[in-house]
Amino acid sequence: MADRKKIVAIGGGTGLPAVLRGLKRYPVDITAIVTVADDGGSSGKLRSDLQIPPPGDIRNVLVSLSDVEPMFERLLQHRFKSDSELNGHSLGNLLIAALTSITGDFVKGVRELSRILNVHGQVLPAADQMIALGAVMSDGTIVEGESQIPEANKRIEHVFLKPSDIRPLPESIRAIREADLITLGPGSLYTSVIPNLLVPEIADEIVRASAQKVYVCNVMTQKGETDHYAASDHIKAIYRHVARPFIDTIVVNSQPIKVDLLKRYAAEDSEPVRIDWQALNQLNIDVVHTPLIKTLGGVVRHDEDIVGKTLVSLLTKKKV
Repeated sequence: MADRKKIVAIGGGTGLPAVLRGLKRYPVDITAIVTVADDGGSSGKLRSDLQIPPPGDIRNVLVSLSDVEPMFERLLQHRFKSDSELNGHSLGNLLIAALTSITGDFVKGVRELSRILNVHGQVLPAADQMIALGAVMSDGTIVEGESQIPEANKRIEHVFLKPSDIRPLPESIRAIREADLITLGPGSLYTSVIPNLLVPEIADEIVRASAQKVYVCNVMTQKGETDHYAASDHIKAIYRHVARPFIDTIVVNSQPIKVDLLKRYAAEDSEPVRIDWQALNQLNIDVVHTPLIKTLGGVVRHDEDIVGKTLVSLLTKKKV
């Protein structure tokens, strides 16, 4: 096992599981560092009622790395629909909450569920405590709450965490220091990716790490977060929060999107992320331009097989 390459994947939402599903097919050691700033839906209810970090993004990551029967995976993702207090809750979220209660600690609960699910690698919350995400908009207004930030529908200047004295997990710091490759994204830029970098020490360790650092760029813009963003705007937003350039490579999509899908996304004020080559070159970032997408249920998604293959291929690339 000592000669296996080590990959740290950072993010949340629906983007990080796509990366992890692709990577787990390869003989690599995987550590997922997952945002815990969610305050909506089932996660938000459990967070408020039980005073624990929100389990939703952690659940999705655990499922993506698990080695269980498809029916058990469906069971974990099952969301109750009823007139009772269970309405809206997913079974996986409830299991994480229960294991947190049994073990007395959120991280221990996640670790136990990882063992039960035979997870490939380790899954770590970005913080082992309650945190809240806020945003300062370009007009100076402040919006608090992860779920409220996109709803404000204003240009985001920067995001912040409360409290500010959050401690990262020692396992996260160790994994970053030992990594051969560190990935960020895809996913909601300001509410799933950047919050991980706001945990004190995590960004500093990533900047210092000898690993290749790769940003997997979103294919489409997101209303209320990245309206009209080009690829370089994603990198610049990350740098506004980290204060030092550190990304070596950006992976962007080269595959055309069908006209009917473009129209459907346009109706939701979303468009393909433009690849602005000159701006990326000025940022001194290598660009991997490759077909990345698949269409699932009328929605454009990253193809996990291609993403995994692309990232693993970067392990052999020498860092300048």
